Amino acid sequence: MLGTVLVWAGSWIAMKLVVPYIGPYDFVVVRYLSGAAVLFAVLVFTGRPLAMPPWKLTVAVGLTQTASFQGFVQTALVTGGVGKVSLMAYTMPFWVVLFAWLLLGERPTWRHWAGIALAALGLICFVEPWAGVGDIGPVVLGVASGLCWGLGTVFSKRMFERHRPDIITFTAWQMLIGGLAITPIALLVPQIEARWGWQLWTGMTYIVLIASALAWLLWLAVVRRLPASVAGLSSLGVPVVAMLLAWLILHEQPNGAELSGMALILGGILVVSRAARS
Repeated sequence: MLGTVLVWAGSWIAMKLVVPYIGPYDFVVVRYLSGAAVLFAVLVFTGRPLAMPPWKLTVAVGLTQTASFQGFVQTALVTGGVGKVSLMAYTMPFWVVLFAWLLLGERPTWRHWAGIALAALGLICFVEPWAGVGDIGPVVLGVASGLCWGLGTVFSKRMFERHRPDIITFTAWQMLIGGLAITPIALLVPQIEARWGWQLWTGMTYIVLIASALAWLLWLAVVRRLPASVAGLSSLGVPVVAMLLAWLILHEQPNGAELSGMALILGGILVVSRAARS
């Protein structure tokens, strides 16, 4: 989980840096089709199974956790700020707890609710609604991306509980399906033309090989081993680390409310991790 948090936090920085060089939907297609190609090459090289795992859940995860999540995020980033969009996307853990309760029977304990309450207060500090939310469109799209990611996480958990697929095979197929689902949008929606200089090549290399291929393997390994609600809440560390990296690399210094939000989210993660050990 720590590896996933660090890699995905870095990916938000990389996504911000490549925005001037590639259209948002082209970015999604390149990211996931390239990541899938890398993983299929690994499957061939290691002799792992190539056949698609049970197709209904594989397609469901590809459409929700990959295509819809990233599509909503990139659409929101067209007019919305990276910080606010990423934080709205990380309402995902709250949706995971709800869907895991409804679909998997993972009834939340008082520790889950305490962790959710602390994390929710932390997100409110990040958003600072008392200062005005501005354009509501990116906020709604960000929350929609979190809902889709949460639903996809629960579908992934059900896949591992019922069918126990090879984790690399499952990741490769759901990334391929997600990338193909966005391709028609990338072809039809006007975007800037990609400029393949060293900046874009460097950013996409990190995003494809590490933030996509490696990180999705790490994430699904976490989902396979932990209750879906605990995995989802633990991922709230990503926006915290992303903000710290933005502070160090992009010189985006957090204000007092954002620092308070970090502390509250870390407190929520601590409470939930204790619930997991129990």
